[in-house]
Amino acid sequence: MSPQITTYSGKFFDITHPDPASICIEDIAHALSLICRGNGHVMTFYSVGQHCLQCANEVMARQLPSRLVLAALLHDATECYMSDVPRPMKQLMPIYRQTEAKLLAIIYEKFLGQPLTEGETRLLKGIDDDFLWYDLTCLLHDQPQGEPPQVHCIPDYRPRPFADVEAEYLQCYRSCQEGVLWK
Repeated sequence: MSPQITTYSGKFFDITHPDPASICIEDIAHALSLICRGNGHVMTFYSVGQHCLQCANEVMARQLPSRLVLAALLHDATECYMSDVPRPMKQLMPIYRQTEAKLLAIIYEKFLGQPLTEGETRLLKGIDDDFLWYDLTCLLHDQPQGEPPQVHCIPDYRPRPFADVEAEYLQCYRSCQEGVLWK
């Protein structure tokens, strides 16, 4: 069996040899709006797309550099092609992690023009971790240690139609491309 998938837009994507030309924002927006956070082990549906929008909104609220808004929107774009694997499982799968890191670098190169710096990567990882705390608390009723992280945009976990999330994701992307999110 070939290591490729057929995407929403009808492209063939080979995860072992990712071709940047096969990566498209419409596929990313569509798939992420349908993939549930937490491998589906949540109290209510909350998509990876909603999470990415949450991260992008947080970057905007912090008035961080414009390229980081787009990077935050795309930080889980690999899941469009590789699905969402919970962090504890990823730790047991070194080949998966390597493949995901390579694909994310290709996605950032395609949409940002260059990879993130180490500092940018740490900053986005921090925002991602902050929202994981809220996800664990609100979506799983888990009890993460410590106080709630300080964020500007508290997540809204009300269920939303996937088509609305997909449209908002694409609008955020287009706004980033047009530079209308910042001065």
